[in-house]
Amino acid sequence: MATQPVPIGVLGTGAHLPPVVVTNEEIAASAGTSARWIEERTGVRRRHRVLPGQASSDLAAEAIRAAVAQAGLDVADLDLIVLATSTPDELGPSTACRVQALLGAVQAVAFDVSAACSGWLFAARVAVDWLRAETGVRYAAVVGVEAYSPFIDPSDRATAVLFGDGAAATVLGPVRDGGFGRIRLGSDGTRADQVLIPAGGSRIPATEQTVAGKDHRIRMQGRQLASFVGDVIPRLISMALEDADLTLSDIDLVVAHQPNPALLREVAQRCRIPPGQLVVAGRDVGNIGAASMPFALVHATERGPFAPGTRILALAFGAGLTWGSTVLTWAAPADLPGIPPGA
Repeated sequence: MATQPVPIGVLGTGAHLPPVVVTNEEIAASAGTSARWIEERTGVRRRHRVLPGQASSDLAAEAIRAAVAQAGLDVADLDLIVLATSTPDELGPSTACRVQALLGAVQAVAFDVSAACSGWLFAARVAVDWLRAETGVRYAAVVGVEAYSPFIDPSDRATAVLFGDGAAATVLGPVRDGGFGRIRLGSDGTRADQVLIPAGGSRIPATEQTVAGKDHRIRMQGRQLASFVGDVIPRLISMALEDADLTLSDIDLVVAHQPNPALLREVAQRCRIPPGQLVVAGRDVGNIGAASMPFALVHATERGPFAPGTRILALAFGAGLTWGSTVLTWAAPADLPGIPPGA
């Protein structure tokens, strides 16, 4: 008789935003628009920016510390750190290794996952499978982080008004029941050019010409991506609900990537997601990429702790193009041998 896999769920959440706040008024003139237009068209009112010398690893380490504390654990308890970002500290080593060093999480295996705005869910899939498969491995930190501001062209209205910096983390581990359902992921690399940073990699290394041409800044085809979001969200909802044998009325919360609040609300309305069911967290942070979905989860928990059995429909989509979905059922931590509950 086949052994049922150990349920893996979220034990703690945490977020960290850099201290510099950038309002619509501050970026409107250079982007060739107005503060009112930005808020009406995107729903974003402000975003955060890293300090000089501050990098993705600094934000991610703080978010993980907060998540570990909420889980009632210590960083020494972490067996795995999976970090999702498209703005790493360097091309190598992995930013997760920088975070491991900052935390002093000496027992943790650390590595990056690159799936842009879908990154947290891709990283969660890796962590869930790892925790289920590896004997003696108990806890994983899964963190999404972006420091987009160094890669933004202030004169590019398509990107300057949307993107911000921030990190959000979750601690995953065994739960008594529920946890993550099937996590389904997908990719379409033929559309990779729709949002990217053209230069700085092995195809177009950095030169004086690439810097002068702003090729190290984010380029985005906004209309094509908005169309992608409108097409992919209904498919993701259907897949996740079918896998879980549920209907939308069985779902308590919908936590999605936050490309911008206006677009998210518009697509959710078309999909008949009740306004009170949809978590919208991008108004004061903008699009923080791989951190957006876990930040929305953190934002939702601020209303109060989730009751066991709360069902969360998670929807991810982003550059690559990439996408994924799952149903996460909130559950209490499992009692582990030799470890008091909540210790």
